[in-house]
Amino acid sequence: MSAILPDYDPCDRGDLAAYHLAELFAEQAEKNPSRECLIFGLRRMTYGQVDQEARALQAAFSDFGIEAGDSVAVELTNRPEWIVCLLAAARLGAVVVPIDPSVSYHELKYQLRHAEVSLLVVAESDELDPLEVFDELIAELPDLHYLITVGDEDRWYDDRVFRFRDLVSGGRRTPQPIAELDPASDPLAIVYTSGTTGKPKGVVLTHENLVLTAIRTTEALVPEEGEVVLCAVPLSTVFGTHIAISTLLMGATLVLLDRFKANEALAVIERERVTICHGVPTMFQLLMRDTSFKSRDLSAVRTGIVAGSPVSADLVRRVRQWNDVQIAYGLTETGPTVTITRFGDSPEARESTVGRPIEGVDLKIVDIKTQVLHGAEAAGELAVKGPNVMSGYYRMPSETERSFTPEGYFLTGDLAVTDEDGFVTIVGRRADMIIRGGYNIYPRELEDVLRTHPGIDEVCVFGIPNEILGELICAGIVPVEGAIVTGDELKEFARDRVADYKVPDIVRFLDSFPMTGNGKVKRMELAELVRLEMSTK
Repeated sequence: MSAILPDYDPCDRGDLAAYHLAELFAEQAEKNPSRECLIFGLRRMTYGQVDQEARALQAAFSDFGIEAGDSVAVELTNRPEWIVCLLAAARLGAVVVPIDPSVSYHELKYQLRHAEVSLLVVAESDELDPLEVFDELIAELPDLHYLITVGDEDRWYDDRVFRFRDLVSGGRRTPQPIAELDPASDPLAIVYTSGTTGKPKGVVLTHENLVLTAIRTTEALVPEEGEVVLCAVPLSTVFGTHIAISTLLMGATLVLLDRFKANEALAVIERERVTICHGVPTMFQLLMRDTSFKSRDLSAVRTGIVAGSPVSADLVRRVRQWNDVQIAYGLTETGPTVTITRFGDSPEARESTVGRPIEGVDLKIVDIKTQVLHGAEAAGELAVKGPNVMSGYYRMPSETERSFTPEGYFLTGDLAVTDEDGFVTIVGRRADMIIRGGYNIYPRELEDVLRTHPGIDEVCVFGIPNEILGELICAGIVPVEGAIVTGDELKEFARDRVADYKVPDIVRFLDSFPMTGNGKVKRMELAELVRLEMSTK
């Protein structure tokens, strides 16, 4: 255990009751009130200042009638108010519902209704009239009573709409205590999945899920005093929330980027002397492609985590020339980390696997045909058990039950292989597996092969329905700018490296892939585009 991380023993249930997010942050603020906590552009806040605002906002929430267990939605980009809302809710025992600011009005309404949100925090803008939006929402959402706006606009508000800055400057003079709760069972957040296969599901994550996972994951980075951590990953995702919590727990400085733009991110990394830089693979690709990358002084960067989507060995090698990142694997439902590489692992393991489980997490492989749990060195669906695993999907008991084995393991939906040393290799999503002529093809395996072609920038492999073979293999390709490459050339390239039944039947070239907000390819949407294209020919 690093000396700068909390001494947290998940096996000690008596000690556990004292360790929830608000308690841990309060300890940091008491020990180091003048230490820099948040940086957002020109704004800089110490641990003491953030703690003071969180206490004031807790009092305001309480005045509104928000109680332990009530849901508070936060629809903001990465900015200090997001962190203050998280801490205020944690102090009160309320539940934070992070909402991506880019969601449509209908998606917003669905999540607010499903999570039974009592209070919504949003950013002001020239396009947003808070009262108008609130009036539309409140007519259909009986649980929603208050709206808090973040910004500097001077608008007229009524007794349901309040400005964030007024609330944190006018909190109760008598401080409120931190709510007593059981971090093992009481929720800290309801995080909605992307909903690519239907309506989004609300993943209920307890204080223990998020706090323990943050501590165990951060151990792999061997943190030092004075770390400066960049958070360009949206806080509305579980990865972004994880970055924020792990930074606060080690008393480090969190640098927030409102929205990710490679040139701006590089400038911030250089100016603030960032030591830990996390991101999804797409972010690292864009950083290294930026025209200013080679001229930047990134010498302070020590490590970070790359996660969120498949990571090629070539990308990892290039990133590690300036940032000795660890590869992590996880899901929203696992808080998020399941496995992570370590500095002491072999070079091969650090490039070609997603590492070993964090402490306290047990993994099994489920045979796809028999549904039997089995051990290492056989491909199947990865199943996870541990204190990082969600307590369930909010208001979806049947869906929750289907997601667990009788032995209590959460079924990830990811196909994986583990070796005798516990290293995990992800070979694809169960839902993405292509069955062609009776053969099982894992898209990830073929994507990794095709990525080694010098003319390919990005690749996504998926199945296209076929009456004779069941499915055809289609490779969507984004070529390197200026490269001249053909479909036949890529098929021949693959044929030299994989079995014949794995060679793509179809190759489609695109300028870019449709992406989710957290940097994942919308595989189903891409497949539908190709199917529609083929049906019109």
